[in-house]
Amino acid sequence: MSVAILLLLLSVLRIATIPIASSDPSDEACLTHLSNSLQDSNNKLDDWTKTNFATPCNDSTANLKGATCNNGRIYRLSLNNLSLKGTISPFLSNCTNLQSLDLSSNFLTGPIPPDLQSLLNLAVLNLSSNQLQGQIPPQLTFCAYLNIIDLHNNRLTGPIPQQLGLLIRLSVFDVSNNRLSGPIPASLANRTGNLPRFNSTSFAGNNDLYGYPLPPFKNKGLSVLAIVGIGLGSGLASLVLSFTGVCIWLKVTERKMALEEGKVSNHMPDY
Repeated sequence: MSVAILLLLLSVLRIATIPIASSDPSDEACLTHLSNSLQDSNNKLDDWTKTNFATPCNDSTANLKGATCNNGRIYRLSLNNLSLKGTISPFLSNCTNLQSLDLSSNFLTGPIPPDLQSLLNLAVLNLSSNQLQGQIPPQLTFCAYLNIIDLHNNRLTGPIPQQLGLLIRLSVFDVSNNRLSGPIPASLANRTGNLPRFNSTSFAGNNDLYGYPLPPFKNKGLSVLAIVGIGLGSGLASLVLSFTGVCIWLKVTERKMALEEGKVSNHMPDY
């Protein structure tokens, strides 16, 4: 066998042993489950197929709409304003290289999965303008790189987790126009040092939420005028009841006196 043929065979064997590019198994599971949890009635995500889930990235080039890749991994998902319905899959936690998640301006329902705590590289979380329900998971505190948490215009309930104040990189925080209740945590309202502070617009539109930086009595259920009106009304009612009681007492007393006088006159002798 000549040297040329031998070299040719070695080249063929080397090419055959080069591994075919494939995605990280975690990214594939993440994308598969996310696709199953979403309803894309307008077919905006027509390239979200099993084939592309197997190879969503060619190095830094993404094969999926709304996805951005870096070094063969999904590091950004921007699926905003696509009229998507459904829920947020807890398997998003498998996209462990994810740094930005934007599912805003859709029609998503259900809770925010606490499983997102596994996204340790997450810097941007935008789930605003959906119909999400349930409480804000305090587990988001484990996403220590979070710079932005935008949850405004949803149906979230319960208190704001005070643990979120531990996110020292947090520069944007918006939970306005939800159904949150209780006091605003001091760890978010009274940030000290060089930490960014959040004004009232971050918390407005929650009827049962109160405390600084919201104005006094704001969203506490009763306005100052209503409280004064109730006080005046109660005072007037008490006055009317007291006056009525005195009148009744005088009437009863007068009648008793009349009866006593009648008894006395009946016992007096005639002259």
